[in-house]
Amino acid sequence: MSSPEIDALTQALARLPGLGPRSARRAVLHLIKRRETGLIPLLQALAGVADKLSTCSVCGNVDTRDPCGICHDPRRDERQLCVVEDVPDLWALERSRLFPGRFHVLGGRLSALEGVRPEDLTIDALVQRVANGGIDEVVLAMNATLEGQTTAHYLAERLEKFPVRLTQLAHGLPVGGELDYLDEGTLAQALRARRPVA
Repeated sequence: MSSPEIDALTQALARLPGLGPRSARRAVLHLIKRRETGLIPLLQALAGVADKLSTCSVCGNVDTRDPCGICHDPRRDERQLCVVEDVPDLWALERSRLFPGRFHVLGGRLSALEGVRPEDLTIDALVQRVANGGIDEVVLAMNATLEGQTTAHYLAERLEKFPVRLTQLAHGLPVGGELDYLDEGTLAQALRARRPVA
């Protein structure tokens, strides 16, 4: 049996994605055993983020300043805009360090089943950013799901009247993937997107 405070910490950690009750208990025990090097720095970092956390008014990223570090960076190519469903998608693309432009976070994807409509997302803000000019290419980086592709199609219709090049991420075979282990949808997309052998 542990104190109510330790139980509360365990329950709070168990609500995080990828952690269940057992993993949360192990994490709490680890933090308690390493109070000076684990628990206290974690608490200080959480307090620091909680006080400064904000959503970027330009792109929708989560950062400790507004505009966020990406929107504030003068080295970014303002002519390229990558549209993503949510912040984790932006962070994944940013980790690759392959996209030199700026981002726009929709805050989700269109879904009739979940009741997510265009007005529930930041689509109007995206259209306004493109209408303001200065953007040559909009990359629709939606997830390869039915809802993601529906969202990409809707965005393409909304943006077709502007003089921008609309592109989307390639879909198909992953590097190192074996055909026997791939689902039919991935195989179908790979066949549709086939290209000549160089």
